[in-house]
Parts: sequence; structure tokens; C-alpha cells
Amino acid sequence: MKNAIVGQSGGPTSVINSSLAGVYEAAKSRGSEHVYGMCNGIQGFLEERYIDLSTVLKNSMDIELLKRTPSSFLGSCRYKLPAIEAEGAKEVYDRIMSLLDKLNIGYFFYIGGNDSMDTINKLAAYGKEIGSDIRFIGVPKTIDNDLTATDHTPGYGSAAKYIGVVMKEIIRDATVYGTKYVTIVEIMGRNAGWLTAAAALAKDEDCEGVDMICLPEVPFNVDRFVEKVRKMQENKKSIVIAVSEGVKLEDGRYVCELADDVHAVDAFGHKSLTGTARFLANTVARAMDTKTRCIELSTLQRCAAHLTSRTDITEAYQVGGAAVKAAFEGHTGEMVALKRISNAPYQCTTELHPISEIANLEKKVPLEWVNEDHTQMKQEFIDYALPLIQAELTPIYISGLPHHIYMPEN
Repeated sequence: MKNAIVGQSGGPTSVINSSLAGVYEAAKSRGSEHVYGMCNGIQGFLEERYIDLSTVLKNSMDIELLKRTPSSFLGSCRYKLPAIEAEGAKEVYDRIMSLLDKLNIGYFFYIGGNDSMDTINKLAAYGKEIGSDIRFIGVPKTIDNDLTATDHTPGYGSAAKYIGVVMKEIIRDATVYGTKYVTIVEIMGRNAGWLTAAAALAKDEDCEGVDMICLPEVPFNVDRFVEKVRKMQENKKSIVIAVSEGVKLEDGRYVCELADDVHAVDAFGHKSLTGTARFLANTVARAMDTKTRCIELSTLQRCAAHLTSRTDITEAYQVGGAAVKAAFEGHTGEMVALKRISNAPYQCTTELHPISEIANLEKKVPLEWVNEDHTQMKQEFIDYALPLIQAELTPIYISGLPHHIYMPEN
């Protein structure tokens, strides 16, 4: 029986380790003597940094802790494999294949988002080119919810739940003084506004909800934004706005670039986005007679395991197991996707899609789910998102704090 290897890549989530647990347990149950974990993804694997997961996951309690531990247990990377036809690329791919052969690997799993699926796509294509029998399967993960072919991605439900909860709390806090106040909350989302849209979940019979939602799918105009805020504050003193970090001007520039901050670029060409809320809060403060404040949820929205959605963590585990099932049945070059069957009651199953139809593509928020003046989400979005945030999985508390499992840094 061939061995299996699994890696985690890209930004972490609060449930990515549940997918890791799903892969590990499914591969062991199907007969793999060794299930290896890549330390820091494919980049660490190229440096021959990997572990036999059975040496760190020794019993059922370790597995249970793993499911409830946020962030990437194996570490992550943002490493872009070269195009197969690029100069010097063959040496990189041959090294990967040589290391896989050394470990007697027959099944390769990569847990991640768009860029991680690019890695699976390239490895599967090279494996086919050289006649390798290794099966390469992608396991979806991203709080951004922007992978195509899947109804939603593991990680999104928990992040959406966190955003809905926090926005309700911010709205309550913003009203205590009864004075003019504009609070702008910056939420992750480079080109797709699924996370920012989740701010709409705060509205209910016990909460008036946010006053404006700004998505990257809608071209942003700073002057129109200020004017909308001005008109809103004529009828309501405290204004709370959810804005995506990736909102763009009509010319394609990110709004945060107007602040003249330095924005680093990663291996995939993605600019580091931050400062959108700060820039807009300062702009409103200069234009209007009101106090302002900015709040950046930053990494909090992706690592809040104390607010994990039980639906999300269960589906994360299931896609890991489904990936193993697919590989052991002979599939390669595919990604496990979630397929929604019904909303009431909520039912979801898994299916497979060719990785070539997913890698480097983005799923945007449908504009028909946004109201005419682009300030609020319609009921269609609420119906889509609500099932994904249902129920909770309480952390295992020790001395009043959640207990995690982790690997010390090398």
C-alpha cells in the first residue's frame, strides 16, 4: 500500500485542521502505513521538511484537539511553483517527484484556496506528463469563499459567523454615547466580498444591522461614499459601515493605495492590503462634523476558533475524507467541492471537479444579491449564508482557556 502526504497552504482558517484530521484518519483507515505532513507546504517539502503525522497525533484526543485548533497545524506558505515549461522548472518538479518516490507516496493532498489549487493543477499535469501514478487531489479551504465550482468553502462559515457576531457587538457599543459617530470596520476580501457581505447577518429583531456594506465587486467612489454617510447621519447619529479591504476605484486602484502606505507583494503578485478603513475614517472626519473610528478585524476573523460554526467544522472534516476516497478510487487532478442540495432543511454533499476549471479563478458575490444603491445585501444572500453559520463546537477549556495542539517551531 502506498503512503499519503498532505500539506496546508495560503491563509489559515479556524477549521483547516479539521480537514487535515479528515485526510489523516481516512488515509489511515484505508491502509496507508504512513501519512506524512509537509511542514510549511510545498516550499517546506522542497527543503525536505516533513513529518510522519502518527508521531504527533497519537490518540483520539489529539485528533479532537486538532479539529478544534485554529490556524495551520503544519504551517503554511505562499510559494508559487514555476510554469512547467519555464526555464529550470523541470529540476523543481523532478525534485518533488523524487522526494515523493523516496517516501513511497501514492496520494498527495493539498488543503488551500486559489493559489493552492494552482499547485495541485501543475503537479497533476506534470505527473501525467511523466506517467506518474501518484494521485493529486485538492481540498478546498478559504475564508474568502472565492473558489469556483463549490457552493462554499470550508472556513467561510466560521469567519462569517465571527463577523456577524462582532458586528452586532460593535453596533451596540457605537450607540452608547448618543453622539455623532461613524465607525468603519475593515473586513478581509481582496477581489470578492463574501466576508464583508457577512456583516449583513448582524441584522435581526434585536439589532438594526450595519448601515452600509461596501464590496470589491462594486467600483468605489470616495466622494459618493462621503455623501452617503452625510445623508445617513442626518437621520441617525451612529453609523456603522462594513468595508472590504479590497474595494477599488473605477481605475482599478485599491482605495488603501490612496493612503500612500507601502504594500508588499507576495509570490503570486498579491499586494498586502491594509489601511482602507483608516483612510476612509480620516476622510470622513475631515469632510464632516463627526467623530470617526476605524476597526481592522485582520487575522481575528480567520482564527476565532471559539466561534467556530459546527456546520463548517463538520464539512471541513468531510471534504478531507472525500479527497482521500477520491484518490484511493483512482481520481487525480481534481478538487472536492461542496454541493448544496437544499436550504430547509440544509443538506450538502460532496462532488469532484477538474482542478483545471478551478485554479486561478475567482467566484464573486452575485450583484443581484446587492440592493440598487449597493449599500446592503438582499435576502438571497442571507438565505445562502445563514445555514453555514449554524451551531457551535465548544473548545476544550483548561484553566478557563481553550486548549490547542501545536507543533513547536523548528
